[in-house]
Amino acid sequence: MHYKKSNLSILLIFIIVGLIIGSAVGELLAFILPQGSVVEMFFTHPIIRPEFGPATLNLIVATITFGFSLKVNSISVLGVIFSVVLLRRYLFFYR
Repeated sequence: MHYKKSNLSILLIFIIVGLIIGSAVGELLAFILPQGSVVEMFFTHPIIRPEFGPATLNLIVATITFGFSLKVNSISVLGVIFSVVLLRRYLFFYR
């Protein structure tokens, strides 16, 4: 595929939205499914979990704390795949 710069930004937006929706669905499934079931463990436990602990910047007048955590589970990956498929259909349909 050959994307223009604007299409790359749309792709990035679709990937982020897919991650957010997939994570929300995964958390909903974790709430609904019985605790400890194999399905619950497969779909809701994180596959990738990079974390950058909190870093504090003390500016005397104010203190700022930065941190980053990302929790990607199987449903999040399916959300990304689904959003990219929708994007491809959208780009193909509106050429």
